Amino acid sequence: MTKAERETTAPPPVLPDLLEPGLKLIFCGTAPSRRSAAEHAYYAHPGNRFWSALHQAGFTRRQLSPKDYRQLLSLGIGLTDLAKHHYGNDRDLPGDAFDRPGLLAKLEQFQPGIIAFTSKQAALAALQRPRVDYGLCGLPLGPSRVYVLPSPSGQARGHWDLQPWRDLAALLGAEIGA
Repeated sequence: MTKAERETTAPPPVLPDLLEPGLKLIFCGTAPSRRSAAEHAYYAHPGNRFWSALHQAGFTRRQLSPKDYRQLLSLGIGLTDLAKHHYGNDRDLPGDAFDRPGLLAKLEQFQPGIIAFTSKQAALAALQRPRVDYGLCGLPLGPSRVYVLPSPSGQARGHWDLQPWRDLAALLGAEIGA
């Protein structure tokens, strides 16, 4: 099967992108968890800190829940993943799960100010670099500035730090409502 044939027969995304032109920020993970895939909602596992981090860092006035994810658009925030057709733990994903060209095309199309990777793994895969640090990255990705965040996943508890999330909110002008 050729690449063109695979692209025309690709399964639908596990979770649809939450994107539109003019977003201030897009959060990008590696792939949805099994729970997120089952519930059709981003960051749905109860052990995931994404929604509480958004609130505690000042992105939202109240804590949203996974089922509220579409409300982020009204705040100028979008969501996507590097692996749109796979779900589960990063270590269980096939080697070709990450679609870097697809992500770059989305950035060109939607032109967000910042793309924030919700893990070093996602940033490393997208930037094709051997190492990244948390915070604002000196390299842009397409038209967007790049920010790397500690993973909110419960499996990454040992590396959790809310401060980079707070720093990103401050960079964007702190609270943007909700």
